[in-house]
Amino acid sequence: MAARTWTQSATALGMLVALALALPPATARAQGPVKIGFLSPLSGAIAQAGKDMYSGCELFWEEAGWQLAGRKLDVILEDNEGVPATTLTKARKLVESDRVNMLAGVILSNVAYALVPYVEAQGIPTIYPINSADDLTQRKRPKWLIRTGFSASGNMHPFGEYAAKTLGYKKIAIVSLDYAFGWETAGGFHRSFEDNGGQIIQRIWVPLNVQDYAPYLAQIKRDADAVFVLALGRWSVLFAKQWAESGLKMPLIAGGTHTDEHVLPQLGDETIGVISAHHYSAALETPANRKFRAAFEKKNNRTPSFYSENCYTGARVVAEAARAVGGRVEDRAAFMAALRAVEIADAPRGPIKMDPYGNPTQNIYIRKVERVNGKLQNTVIFTYPSVSQFWKYNPEEFLKQPVYARDVPPCTHC
Repeated sequence: MAARTWTQSATALGMLVALALALPPATARAQGPVKIGFLSPLSGAIAQAGKDMYSGCELFWEEAGWQLAGRKLDVILEDNEGVPATTLTKARKLVESDRVNMLAGVILSNVAYALVPYVEAQGIPTIYPINSADDLTQRKRPKWLIRTGFSASGNMHPFGEYAAKTLGYKKIAIVSLDYAFGWETAGGFHRSFEDNGGQIIQRIWVPLNVQDYAPYLAQIKRDADAVFVLALGRWSVLFAKQWAESGLKMPLIAGGTHTDEHVLPQLGDETIGVISAHHYSAALETPANRKFRAAFEKKNNRTPSFYSENCYTGARVVAEAARAVGGRVEDRAAFMAALRAVEIADAPRGPIKMDPYGNPTQNIYIRKVERVNGKLQNTVIFTYPSVSQFWKYNPEEFLKQPVYARDVPPCTHC
């Protein structure tokens, strides 16, 4: 009787072992899907940029089979309308009701800053794939946040050097939108250009409600060697049209958003020859970018912009971090540490590595607008590899100075 009982028990044990081996680990079964709450402006003035942002993430998730580290992925998309109060309301719903494991999205700087106190209070891992406000990864540095895109001034530091040393400009006038992104973009260029021997002889700040650039273009000093413009979206279209009508003949250089692919199809021959700097170009000829560009164009019937690439790569950063913690994204501290440690050698934009401040170190491309096969593109003419948001400046000394602003750095040659 005892022997028979032992045999039955052994058989039962063998069946249990076989069943256990056939099933995923108990932790994975118990955890269920990974939930990401995605906040994007799907309505309002920047809805197209918001949709472009989400499209990049969506492409990566589709290619990954809507899986994250072997777990099912659920993404809850919320329209934040580009409004801080709406964003906070939607974030509370995502974290406290939907119980998401992380937050992602956000474009505008005022929205990004407004969300930080809630993110910190909740201790919820968060990524900003687009927002470029400098102090998010400089003086303030939230514990529970990284960005996977760029810092506004960080992209411009190498461009200031290029304009002075390679293009040989001595005096430049700046025409920029009058808000934080414009100040920080212009500020980074201003400082580096002057540190390399040039002079900013004029700064013209243009209000966001501008309907006519002509009065501002009329103010440009005619002894400038070139004009640096910072615009995006509808402002780029309006500026380009009125620049062509102005009769101004000096060279035009720009912050990367002015000729980004989100607006390039709406521009014309007046933009041919404009030189800019950015961390991405859809015309970048690498195997990774060719693959990404082809997949994005097939799915969305448009050329990818930096909005879409930033989010595609941002989604991959999340995937790499989730894999590093074995899918245990519920361990928020470990997951956040993994997000901060990600390195990717073959992103569409090129290699990226998160720095100790939560910002990617990456290539910055000098691009020139050309018409190729009937379409405008940002042809890469020079590459600055592995650029830090602090460029060649000592981070500790850099952070002792105030964030770039409307009057920082001072325009001593204006």
